[in-house]
Amino acid sequence: MNRPTTTRERPAPAPEAQPPSEVTTTYREALREAHREALAGDPRVFLMGEDVGRYGGSFAVSLGLLEEFGEERVRDAPLSEAGFTGAGIGAALRGLRPIVEIMTVNFSLLALDQILDNAATLRHMSGGQLSVPLVIRMTTGAGRQLAAQHSHSLEGWYAAIPGVRVLAPATLEDARGMLAPALADPDPVLIFEHGSLYNLSGTLPAEPAPVDISSAAVRRSGTDVTVIAYAGGLGKALAAADTLWGEGISAEVVDLRVLRPLDDATVLDSVRRTHRVVVVDEAWRSGSLAAEVSARITEQAFYDLDAPVERVCGVEVPVPYAHHLEEAALPQAADIADAARRAVGRRG
Repeated sequence: MNRPTTTRERPAPAPEAQPPSEVTTTYREALREAHREALAGDPRVFLMGEDVGRYGGSFAVSLGLLEEFGEERVRDAPLSEAGFTGAGIGAALRGLRPIVEIMTVNFSLLALDQILDNAATLRHMSGGQLSVPLVIRMTTGAGRQLAAQHSHSLEGWYAAIPGVRVLAPATLEDARGMLAPALADPDPVLIFEHGSLYNLSGTLPAEPAPVDISSAAVRRSGTDVTVIAYAGGLGKALAAADTLWGEGISAEVVDLRVLRPLDDATVLDSVRRTHRVVVVDEAWRSGSLAAEVSARITEQAFYDLDAPVERVCGVEVPVPYAHHLEEAALPQAADIADAARRAVGRRG
């Protein structure tokens, strides 16, 4: 009797490991990866500022970049904001693509002459012959108990300067993606990073999509009221929208993200659909960016409004150090929700 022959089955080949479609990251790490990509992809790019090298940056954005790219590309600067900002302007005029990091926005006042009178004006004063492709990054905002001198929100001041572009990334996608188009801009770009966002975590596509640095973004659709925010105010606006949704109020949240030039079209399109507006701005109410946004809405969409524009801004005092006083001085999600209720004629 013949035994049946058996054939040993070959194991199926293991599937090839697929690269992850998403990566888990933080706002800080997204900024760092954007710098790494810029430095690796263009030999003209270099980073300069106080403590950006051996210390890894005051907020650890540049941690490890010195070891990876060397001292020619990641340069520790002396404690002179006017000096190293001016050096960045000179390098940009000579064809390089400098990234200048100013530790916090209050220190940028020491370089205001360089930014306002040189970087912003040279294209116009040279009849278009000179361009200053310079990126200046700085931390802005309060909420971390750093007291009055390190809690300013002055990005609205800079948004008043012709000749510069002003960006305020509030999401991981924008933190990762805004640097590349900023470096490609032939004119100066100021990037304001809110200090409360550095530990923000989430996922990003492994292959980041290009980011537009000319328009606002609708972060949540709604029908009853438009809430306009940016930077550190965006998360509070979204939290307020969640609360309002539970009360039957549908809030649309618009992230300005580009503070100069302001994207009137996206803002006005939302206003004309909801007919009510709340503008959130951590800066002081007087002469604020919120005032400019409110004025533009009133000028261009007055007859579309069913209620006055509401503004939720920082209290007009130097930001306190004490935690409970700092919280009271800044716009909070509850304040935003209250303003939205007033706008739609409901009180909670």
